[in-house]
Amino acid sequence: MHPNELRVASAVLHTPKSGVIEMTGDWRARGLPKLALVERPHRFARLHKLSEGEFGLQAGFYVERDGTLVFCFEPPVAAGIDFAETPVFVAGSFNGWQQAVGRSEWRLSAKTVCGRQVLAWRGDGRAFLQDPNVQFKFVTSEHRWFEVPASAPNAVWDSAHNCNFALTVDRTGHHRFAFDLREPLDLSLPHAVSYSVDGALHTAELQPGRFFFELATDLPLGAIVGDSSTVFRLFAPRASSVKVACFRTLAEADTPDWLDLVRIGNSTWELDVPGARHGWYYWYRVDGPKGTFSAFNPEFNILDPYALAAVSREGPGIVIDPERMRIAQSYFKAPAWHDLVVVEAHVRDLLAHSPVVPDPLDRNTFAGIPAFVDHKNCYLKKLGVNAVELQPVQEFDNRTADEYHWGYMTVNYFAPDSSYGREPSKASQIVEFQQAVDAFHRNNFAVLLDVVYNHVGEPNHLYHIDKLYYFEQSTDGTLSNWSGCGNDLRCSAAMATRLIIDSLVHLVDFYGVDGFRFDLAELIGVGVLEKIESALKRAKPNVVLVAEPWSFRGHIAAALRETGYSSWNDGYRNFLRDYVFCRASHDAAAYYLRGSPWHFARWPAQTVNYVESHDDRTWIDVITENGGNDGFSPTFNDVRRTHLMVAFLMASIGIPMLSAGQDFLRSKHGVNNTYQRGDLNALDYRRLHRFPGTHAYFAGWVRFRLGRWGRLMRHHSRPYEGFLEVFHAPEGVAVAAVYNANGCLGPMRVLFAVNPHRHDVAIEIGEFATIRWRQVADHEHFFCEHERDGELIEGTRVWVPALGCGLWVAGD
Repeated sequence: MHPNELRVASAVLHTPKSGVIEMTGDWRARGLPKLALVERPHRFARLHKLSEGEFGLQAGFYVERDGTLVFCFEPPVAAGIDFAETPVFVAGSFNGWQQAVGRSEWRLSAKTVCGRQVLAWRGDGRAFLQDPNVQFKFVTSEHRWFEVPASAPNAVWDSAHNCNFALTVDRTGHHRFAFDLREPLDLSLPHAVSYSVDGALHTAELQPGRFFFELATDLPLGAIVGDSSTVFRLFAPRASSVKVACFRTLAEADTPDWLDLVRIGNSTWELDVPGARHGWYYWYRVDGPKGTFSAFNPEFNILDPYALAAVSREGPGIVIDPERMRIAQSYFKAPAWHDLVVVEAHVRDLLAHSPVVPDPLDRNTFAGIPAFVDHKNCYLKKLGVNAVELQPVQEFDNRTADEYHWGYMTVNYFAPDSSYGREPSKASQIVEFQQAVDAFHRNNFAVLLDVVYNHVGEPNHLYHIDKLYYFEQSTDGTLSNWSGCGNDLRCSAAMATRLIIDSLVHLVDFYGVDGFRFDLAELIGVGVLEKIESALKRAKPNVVLVAEPWSFRGHIAAALRETGYSSWNDGYRNFLRDYVFCRASHDAAAYYLRGSPWHFARWPAQTVNYVESHDDRTWIDVITENGGNDGFSPTFNDVRRTHLMVAFLMASIGIPMLSAGQDFLRSKHGVNNTYQRGDLNALDYRRLHRFPGTHAYFAGWVRFRLGRWGRLMRHHSRPYEGFLEVFHAPEGVAVAAVYNANGCLGPMRVLFAVNPHRHDVAIEIGEFATIRWRQVADHEHFFCEHERDGELIEGTRVWVPALGCGLWVAGD
């Protein structure tokens, strides 16, 4: 580009006294561009052009002064690969991606760049630089592809949501300049750099870089009640002022007195006010530098991110002394992960039409849960599961208490949702949620919470504390949107990570929660998830950790294999929906029965197997033969396929998860997104009486799974080779599986056979046919005490009717 066409693309502080300026194109002129800080007192002490190699270490490529193109790969230390022996190739849109693997002309060789040992490919760059759409990655000879960090300056996503390097033809490493300052900049003030050319002056904001996101404090945060005073403390690293209003009654909310907090250290503000103000109300207001990367508003009332209770989504927060509100709770030890059978449920959906909750007012609140769970006819007891995963219950952004909401737009991570409290202005939701968890525990249900740390709801209080610190955004200040909600949380920022961990530990320590399911965990990131795991296991060693391992950006289930997280298995969900229509292979059936080993799950309980969740259509609406995906009045085949589904689900190694109402063929009339449809989501318990056989069949499988025979399907570690033998019919996808086939767990064995075809099949099971099998279930019901001899074992084959299945046991 000609100097007249250039502008400053970005200006980033790497420390308070140094940074990097990137131009919109390569600088080819002699000398340096006329760059300067807009503020005269802060002149550059030094300005110099950066080596193109430094850009290459971040961008995967650079171009030398003579036009030579260098693809540059720095081997990751933690990859577990001997790169001296393992060939690495550059692959991209220019050489057919996969087709480049193994071709010597694309192999990288050792090179030193900026004093660091890398692998590189060098060649004439002219052909590459004529194409503005070149993308590339690095890959081993064994087809292991190396992820491109989203923070790379040239990271792009293709149509399949793969993150690649882009070869930016006008920015090849000659567009970057480093500067040093004589004294550090005050981050509470706006700063900008200018580029002067031919008398014109162009400016761009100077943005704090990585060091800024490492700013942190170890001090307790929030409203901290002492014996004779209350300390208000907020982390606000770029604030120029922070005020707090603390008032005794809500009548004072419109005209409170605002008091100034004092900055302590370089990022935290506090004020100690007289009096133990338990039960009082408070808001913050924060001001700071204006600009693209800021959203400071000195008139906006901010709900403290560490508030333990809130009156509503807007606040105010309620000052809480936790020890004044802690209740005695029943002793409970959650089942081991591999012994879990989970049901996903929503507080209001469970209670709205429940015949066992006497007070209609309690059907919208935590207060209704004890009556529901303690009752002998509690639906969850009839189903027989031992864990409930509640959709989000942290303060979310419904506008009124009556507005139905799934809860996936969280506005505060410590406070139980105010709309679930009988008297939210008195923080009753705190005790009521404790009582709800305790009720589940004394009835032997583990409590898992669905938590949302990838984005936040409205009003966005963190946004007004510091937009840049707490939210991912592009170089022009546009908020990242891989969550689909338009404000992806910068979870890796030190105090965002701490906020997440502190709130989770609070839910464990104060409320007794047994585990968590992390919504869109790909956006949280593996590194942060590992820190969460470490902190939570210190608080509760047997805490259950489940990730939804994807976002619109990508999928991290493979990366989580080496962690202590289980993952929702979307492959399993899609497979079983297809399998009941014979649209999947018998090999896939064997893989999922074995617990998705290695490719997905390194250990058995690392896969959460499911076919229905709150998202999208219900199972019956997906698979129904009725038009419009309306399974409200299911056909005979719909019901039979549902029975095959739950049989396969409970027979699969891993953690089985059901959606509440799935056992009585819950339908939403084909509606795909019911986020705010309380009328469609509330459980219709009358369907228990419409479909008692299906409910009883689900309950029978749950009982079997959790019983002594079911232990052959519940594993802490991978069973020995040969433990599970899977056989298939000569034609089609019907399978039979023998558990403990090699006898490694003693004489007990289980035989499960399933046939999704609309014709009968016979499956050869060889020597296992000689065992004296006793049938305990078919595709309609469990036989209880009236077990049948293996009358469907014919010679060396097991016979399975059309759209049928069977379950047999042998040995004691």
